[in-house]
Amino acid sequence: MHTVGTVSPASIEEAREYYEDIGPAAQTVVREVAKAMEFDREEYDDRVTGDVVETARDALFASLLEVNVGSREAFDDWQDSYDGDVTVVGHENVDRVVWHAGPGDEAVAATFQNEEDAAVATLRRQAFGRLYRERV
Repeated sequence: MHTVGTVSPASIEEAREYYEDIGPAAQTVVREVAKAMEFDREEYDDRVTGDVVETARDALFASLLEVNVGSREAFDDWQDSYDGDVTVVGHENVDRVVWHAGPGDEAVAATFQNEEDAAVATLRRQAFGRLYRERV
């Protein structure tokens, strides 16, 4: 088993703080991408909206979430000791699992066979949508 990512908020308040703290980084990323795409001032003003920056912030936050990657057995052992609710997506007969335990005794997990990077990315989107979006 191993872990990828750096953000594992212990509370919704901590998640909100981190989400707020990455706002300027999201704005910078959007501005630099627009510059690389050679947007002029008018196109930038027309196309780079608050929703665009918020989407970048959501994606940045999700992409940094800490995710555990392990065998089905390692996941089952973890789940047996976890006191919260776990939402598992994917097929039950798959050998590997990725999971993220969020604040508030809720966790999400996804099964996968070979594509670890894709599974981690999918799980991070699931975690953000299920555990954080409405709370941050």
